[in-house]
Amino acid sequence: MPQASTETIISFSPSDRSTKLRRATTADAIFERLHADIISLHMPPGMPLQEKRIAEEFGVSRTPVREALLRLAEGGLVDIYPQSGTVVSRVPVSAIPEAVVVRKALEGTTVERATEVASEKDVARLDAIIARQTALAAIGDTSGFHEEDEAFHEAIAEIAGYPGIWAILKTVKVQIDRARRLTLPALGRMDNVVREHMVIRDAIASHDMVAARASMTEHLGAVIPDVAELRTRYPDYFC
Repeated sequence: MPQASTETIISFSPSDRSTKLRRATTADAIFERLHADIISLHMPPGMPLQEKRIAEEFGVSRTPVREALLRLAEGGLVDIYPQSGTVVSRVPVSAIPEAVVVRKALEGTTVERATEVASEKDVARLDAIIARQTALAAIGDTSGFHEEDEAFHEAIAEIAGYPGIWAILKTVKVQIDRARRLTLPALGRMDNVVREHMVIRDAIASHDMVAARASMTEHLGAVIPDVAELRTRYPDYFC
């Protein structure tokens, strides 16, 4: 006679699954909102984050808020002090050079591949992005400019056929992005970025792989001296 199974089967009712899904979706929404606000410096380094206030703003319990904050802490964007509270983390200067190295390596690969395969339509896509950046620089819209900067680099990865590389880089470069938000208001910096993007675009259009990698490397390396200056100007933002 077969022996009765001693395995315990745990099942969730539809309402349980629905509750878990809603909580996960809410936590994701809170995470995305706080992540964007921290990267844009709308929530600057050192700013306290109160679970209760965030929960009230979203109209939820503290549970999804706590889950979102834990994810942000794992990404180095908030510091959680059990007895004191949660604050937006300062930008770790020591992490930026390594992130730049990773960007140079991976984006050097994507731009080389894009240079090999780019069509006229692909180049036109880059032209459209640069045109929007130029217009945004003219009116001093740093937030919109940053979004188009992201679009330019993402477009190159997609042209290359390596969209996954850009997904990886988005997590690698979060501290760079925070620092760069402080550099864009600097006189002429947005114009410099547009010129650097034009050089990269021209190398892609002419299928010059050596020039494409070199121009991308130079472009990405520009953030290092900027951070050294920013640390002096904004000592409370960096560590």
